Amino acid sequence: MPYKILILGASYGSLLGTKFLAAGHDVTLVCRDKTAALINDKGTEVRIKLRDEDEHRSILSGDLDGKLDAQTPESAQPQDYDLVCLAMQEPQYSHPSLRDLLGRVAEVRVPCMSIMNMPPLPYMRRIPELDCAPLGGAYQDPEIWNKFDPALMTLCSPDPQAFRPPEEDANVLHVGLPTNFKVTRFHEAKADAMLAELEQGILDYRIDGKDVPVKLRTFDSLFVPFAKWAMLATGNYRCIQPGDPIAIRDAVHGDIEKSRAIYGAVNDLVVGLGAAPEDMVPFEKYAKAAEGLLKPSSAARAIAAGAPAIERVDKLILLITRSLGQDNADLAATVELVDKKLAENQQAVS
Repeated sequence: MPYKILILGASYGSLLGTKFLAAGHDVTLVCRDKTAALINDKGTEVRIKLRDEDEHRSILSGDLDGKLDAQTPESAQPQDYDLVCLAMQEPQYSHPSLRDLLGRVAEVRVPCMSIMNMPPLPYMRRIPELDCAPLGGAYQDPEIWNKFDPALMTLCSPDPQAFRPPEEDANVLHVGLPTNFKVTRFHEAKADAMLAELEQGILDYRIDGKDVPVKLRTFDSLFVPFAKWAMLATGNYRCIQPGDPIAIRDAVHGDIEKSRAIYGAVNDLVVGLGAAPEDMVPFEKYAKAAEGLLKPSSAARAIAAGAPAIERVDKLILLITRSLGQDNADLAATVELVDKKLAENQQAVS
């Protein structure tokens, strides 16, 4: 059956939205009024490379079976939807219009799937025996999440890499690394049946008879989306330097033994929370992939551009570590540096 899906965020969210549209479901993208007008006029275009092809294909929303529209946060009506997807950076939800929309989403009890790197607090509350009280300091505004039922919140690892080409309109997205979205099931029969249908519909979609990359894969484990944490702590946040940011490759390979130690400590933390070791990505595999990551992370670029807030997975990992009676000097040093850089940016815009 076709579902109605509300996606908060029209940039990265348009990739997931395109996959749902291709499977025959209806999608509403929530964004600013100017972007909403553009999408309602022209639709979206997602560029993706099929296996064994040299050039990207353009997937136009108007050519797909599902119906697409775009709305502002003020006009979105979450009670009209079967699923809400959170596809913005965590600090963005502190904007008054988005804060209001999130409150309305929680009130009508629509199942939510986050594709943020930063797991929403209600998802963290699904982890048995984890004390979430000390974790609020990692969030821009932790009170935003208080009304959500953890049973209706799940997390999807945003592993595919995509960006808006700067020379293109805001309705165009270019997929650079077409890996899969990996989502934890709700562990609730009706919501999980919906995820299974979404997964299968995306799997079945073809272009000219060819398989299309970027699937939605469902898992029972609460910890599969956390496999990225070690990568973020070892590479992405360590691109942030006292001076100019450095490439992820240099952050990882500049001191490979320190990187190995940080990576291992974060993976051990996640396994200690209950993950299976096979859910984690080996350091050697990540280090090899990092050799080709020649630019600073998006978090590092944002800070260098003066952003007053970013997603703080680094701080979340450290607070969890300390809540368990442990500590990590390397993680603490990264968090201290990021705090300092953000404070400087906040002072500059105040």
